[in-house]
Amino acid sequence: MKRLDSSLAVRALLVLVSASSLAGCSAVAWQQSPRPAVSTQGSAPQSAPAPSPQTSPQPSPQTSPKPNPDDAPLGRATSEPYAGDLSIFEDPERDRKLQVERVMDVLGVGEGTGVADIGAGSGWFTVRAARRAGTAGTVYAVEINPDYLKHIERRAGSEGLTNVKTVLGREDDPALPERSVDAALILKTYHEIAQPVRLLRNLRRALRPGARVGVIDREGKGDDHGVARDDVVSEAERAGYALVEEHDFVKGDGMDYLLVFRPRE
Repeated sequence: MKRLDSSLAVRALLVLVSASSLAGCSAVAWQQSPRPAVSTQGSAPQSAPAPSPQTSPQPSPQTSPKPNPDDAPLGRATSEPYAGDLSIFEDPERDRKLQVERVMDVLGVGEGTGVADIGAGSGWFTVRAARRAGTAGTVYAVEINPDYLKHIERRAGSEGLTNVKTVLGREDDPALPERSVDAALILKTYHEIAQPVRLLRNLRRALRPGARVGVIDREGKGDDHGVARDDVVSEAERAGYALVEEHDFVKGDGMDYLLVFRPRE
């Protein structure tokens, strides 16, 4: 009986030891299992790392452009360019009234001269300058109206003038070849030019040394097919010209004037 009790005690002890070992393994297994992080009350909050500062691209410094004297307002009106019947320019009395031969003397138009007729219209002055300049010279008929240029080409062809070249200009540029002009005339057209300062400045590229630029117009307000003489002088000075001569013999009515300019060096 004592042996049986002893054997039972040994078995009970072995069962207890096995149970204890299994409980230890289970505890280890839980400890090795991943657990979610749990915030503990009272612990300092962990702040996320601050992002790197990003600066907005700064615009590159811009310098203000220098004021261009060509861009200054005229301070006066201009007339709409004439687009009517070209026969209006062919009055038989026009040669005498404008004294065109004397005008060409003042401008120095002669054999071999390069001449620009700016605002050529019907080509009235173009053909007269072409006869003076001869085959050794060239007359450029400048117009912004392509139909007028076609008319001038037909006219020069019918009159056998091979030294006439037509040029489609712009309101601010006569678009003439460089160093091609000894004398230029703006005949009764200056009051129609919307950008006279720019045009005169761009004309300078085409002028040869000693070239003369003539303006024939009548006193007016700009929008009445006339322009004040003082306005023309002021605008020409802005474009880099100097007034060298002034005449009042054209038309003889005291309203028309002939101004002669040269580019300043």
